[in-house]
Amino acid sequence: MRHAHRVEVVRAAEAELMARLPEGTLMQRAAVGLAATCARLLTRRRGRVYGSRVVVLAGSGDNGGDALYAGAALARRGARVTAVLLAPARAHAGGLAALRAAGGRVVLEREAGLADFSRADLVLDGIVGIGGRGGLRPEAEPYARADRAGVVVAVDVPSGVDADTGEVPGAALRADVTVCFGTYKPGLLIDPGASYAGVVQLVGIGLELPPAGVAALQHAEVAGLLPVPGAESDKYRRGVVGVAAGSARYPGAALLAVAGALRGGAGAVRYVGTAAEEVVRRFPEALVTEGGPAGAGRVQAWVVGPGGGEGAGRALAEALASDVPVLVDADGLTELARLGPRALAGRTAPTLLTPHAGEAAWLLAGAAGPASGDAARPPAADEPAATRLATARRLAAAYRATVLLKGSTTVIADPGGPVRVNPTGSSWLATAGSGDVLAGLAGSLLAAGLSPLDAASVAAYLHGLAARHAAGTPGAPLTALEVAAALPAAWNDVRSAPPAE
Repeated sequence: MRHAHRVEVVRAAEAELMARLPEGTLMQRAAVGLAATCARLLTRRRGRVYGSRVVVLAGSGDNGGDALYAGAALARRGARVTAVLLAPARAHAGGLAALRAAGGRVVLEREAGLADFSRADLVLDGIVGIGGRGGLRPEAEPYARADRAGVVVAVDVPSGVDADTGEVPGAALRADVTVCFGTYKPGLLIDPGASYAGVVQLVGIGLELPPAGVAALQHAEVAGLLPVPGAESDKYRRGVVGVAAGSARYPGAALLAVAGALRGGAGAVRYVGTAAEEVVRRFPEALVTEGGPAGAGRVQAWVVGPGGGEGAGRALAEALASDVPVLVDADGLTELARLGPRALAGRTAPTLLTPHAGEAAWLLAGAAGPASGDAARPPAADEPAATRLATARRLAAAYRATVLLKGSTTVIADPGGPVRVNPTGSSWLATAGSGDVLAGLAGSLLAAGLSPLDAASVAAYLHGLAARHAAGTPGAPLTALEVAAALPAAWNDVRSAPPAE
């Protein structure tokens, strides 16, 4: 599992460790790990470090110091290292002295620096550290726009990316590789910042850290959460998931949600809605009725809303009146936004909300007060998409529910608790109906007994992995049904992973 800690937590752990170590030890540990990564990249790229052209973009403070010390180490191995000082008066004195002693040269002029940047085999981005806010300063912005021939390695975080949130409020320097120290930073795992980070590599420097507030599951952790039937299992002990989805306008949503649910680990799927005939024709193993959730029979969880149309309000009310977990998606979320958090106030069973950015904007508006305005002009989705971590936490707190915020990085938040980000997926998942498959899959995992946080995390992971299988390599257009069909392959991939340590 990848654990990510906020900047203030990292700073406190660094201070505690530095108090017990000789001065400069922590920076040297970071620089050694950084230089080793750069040496491997240069060897892979050019066959050797000797003679490689390396540029160090050095800002002020310790981040620039890490880069300068790493540059000095590469210079001692024969690389031609140039340091471009973006804040000459505040450059790290020790790192700068080490670089010069190793034979590195220093450039202060912007035009000369840009020319070196564009020709370099490797660039070390040490402009801004993890405490930076607000995007690149004017003197550094040209580097974000300049052409480059080599690989860019960010020191701890790409300059211009908020390390705590992944927000990119201005210009930022896109990295091919990010070397982070001690722990992952949330902004390296969450878009848009994650898309600037490239491949993220962790270098241990001996920090003692508390439990992380943000984490990303890997194969081994997901495998440990999968519901696997035992010798005494039957379909009812494995759980029954109810699916209230589809309408005359969106009959396919019912098929897609059921397709996801059938592959989610529950023992049976009970469908209610107007598409019962189509569902049983395509999936004869499904239990169907044309009524609503209230008269459907026993289930261990409900999925409500995909393609529900005008009937979503009634289905939502009946499902929420039950004492089992309820997943609310699509048209169910639109109805919930109209009602606001009071619709969930009396529930004792868990609720899982699965909005995309636009639906998140509606839900936030609903949490602020009664929904109003022209339905054809929904609240802007730009802010929820750009502030995924904060949005997921705000929604979880406002509705007292677990929230799976869909997008290029899927974020799962428990009210007042931990946050998980999903590392799998493919841009080809931006296709009609993929969210319906995800809803059915997550609902089935709820019915099988997983907590909302675990069900949402596992569903997002398998869904993203299935998309990779369906799209193939290097990637081709896919359909939502193909994602559902690839879920068994994703499941087997995960189960074949070595156990988590």
